Amino acid sequence: MSELVTGEAVALELRPARLPSRALAVLLDLIVAIAAYTAVTVALMFSTASLDVAAQVAMSIAAFVLVLVGGPIAVETLSHGRSLGKLAFGLRVVRDDGGPIRFRHALVRGAIGVIEILMTFGVVACIASLVSARGRRLGDVFAGTLVVRERVSAGPTAFVPPPPPWLTGRFAELDLSAVPDGLWLAIRQYLTRMQQLDPQVGWAMAERLAGDLVARTGAPAPQGVPPAAYLAAVVQERQARDVRRAFRNGAVGGVPAGGFGPGARVPGAFGNSALQPAPAPQQPYGSTPPIWRAPAAGAEADQVAPSPESPAPQNTAPAEPRPSTGFAPPA
Repeated sequence: MSELVTGEAVALELRPARLPSRALAVLLDLIVAIAAYTAVTVALMFSTASLDVAAQVAMSIAAFVLVLVGGPIAVETLSHGRSLGKLAFGLRVVRDDGGPIRFRHALVRGAIGVIEILMTFGVVACIASLVSARGRRLGDVFAGTLVVRERVSAGPTAFVPPPPPWLTGRFAELDLSAVPDGLWLAIRQYLTRMQQLDPQVGWAMAERLAGDLVARTGAPAPQGVPPAAYLAAVVQERQARDVRRAFRNGAVGGVPAGGFGPGARVPGAFGNSALQPAPAPQQPYGSTPPIWRAPAAGAEADQVAPSPESPAPQNTAPAEPRPSTGFAPPA
């Protein structure tokens, strides 16, 4: 596991791809590229048969550069680091900070890849990947990129604390369309790891992330709301919108769009009891709140209380005679 630090000072856990999976992905990409180059070469041979030898050589060189060099660069740029081979084996090329690559990263990787993969039959790339601690070849080193695994084995997911109940649904009208995915990832990483941070460092990081979020949304944060609680409430609102967009309604399984049903008892996890209207004692942040489960469909119909006018029927069947024990009951 490799930890990459983003611009928001949040460590991201990424699993670098090793040599076997990368070699198989490159092999699949080469097979497709060589097949395309062969088809283009055959087409050029029939179309340029009337030209002289110099023109035919120039067309062959142009086809080589466009198909075997420009093709992978264009594919990685348009797919943000996922070629056909990487897509098949669950790999992706990212920047050193975990962000998506751009044209210049793909250009450097493709230009150096001609030397270390095509001209040396992959020997230089294999040696560089074995020597590197994160399995990077020379193209990755010069481009500032890293090949990571996207499909990893499922494990326990980090718990994102819910916001206080009095903030649920408060940001329903907030415009979140301008917030990039990188900022959402940084906020989520902070919320899942805020218990491990020093209080002052965590508070400063929360203020910085809240300021970035306010700058993207264009709406100021409410006065007196802790920045961590504000971030948790906005993240919950985004998740609620994703649920509504996926299921095309405002409630899923009896849970309203805000994420908490009426009467749900969720302790205040962000330590600001003065702002909570409920007189319940404040639970300090750091303890795991109880998981609220929505009632299953039809649960209320199965649990019907008996009417007071119709008492429960008495058992009128005679009791079975018990065997005698030989002892008379006391008078």
